[in-house]
Amino acid sequence: MSGLVIAMDGPSGSGKSSVSRGVARALGLRYLDTGAMYRAMTWWMLREGVDLTDPAAVAARCGEPELVAGTDPDGPTIHVDGIDVAGPIREADVTGAVSAVAAVPEVRARLVARQREIIGAGGIVVEGRDIGSVVCPDAPVKIYLTASAEARARRRSAELTGSSVDDQQAAMARRDALDSTRKADPLLMADGAIELDTTALSLEEVIGEVLSLVAKRRSSGGASGAHEFRSDRDHIPERT
Repeated sequence: MSGLVIAMDGPSGSGKSSVSRGVARALGLRYLDTGAMYRAMTWWMLREGVDLTDPAAVAARCGEPELVAGTDPDGPTIHVDGIDVAGPIREADVTGAVSAVAAVPEVRARLVARQREIIGAGGIVVEGRDIGSVVCPDAPVKIYLTASAEARARRRSAELTGSSVDDQQAAMARRDALDSTRKADPLLMADGAIELDTTALSLEEVIGEVLSLVAKRRSSGGASGAHEFRSDRDHIPERT
């Protein structure tokens, strides 16, 4: 498993974080949450008072913060200039601004380069929105997690106090539109990725499906093509 890279893409609420960490634990691999890196950059920009509606202003300063992402699936960490920001990057202000920051090509170029450094020779599960298409297109296992808009909103609403399903569904629709239409590295299903619909699957079931897919890919030497799996249960938390 030392050279294995599993690319896990998909929109928020599809289960990427929980599934990726579970798969990494099961296989003894490292884990990287690339979304946390974009959130950390956004947190820093907000703290510095950068005008996030001005891509040039964001681009001019994105090289300043020092981001360090830990890769332990049992306790992933994210620091900016030595500050632990694992909590603050999940706040509403960062969530509402991260798509704008992540759309800036200079931000993506810097963070993609760092992500590739962390991936190195492999042995890692990497989650995000452009892992199989941009960050690591040669990953031997590429998964695209998806779920219905209602299921994704229910999951996110259950995690956030005072958040309604309707509010979350509207917020996710806006973020999906921004992420899938940005010019730099848009959210999409990569060539050769396997689509896994998590709407009616439990967390344990999704992890089991991914582990089975990894075993099949390894035994077949890395077959390509897109497939879809469905079941009849629904509970996968998501943080990114």
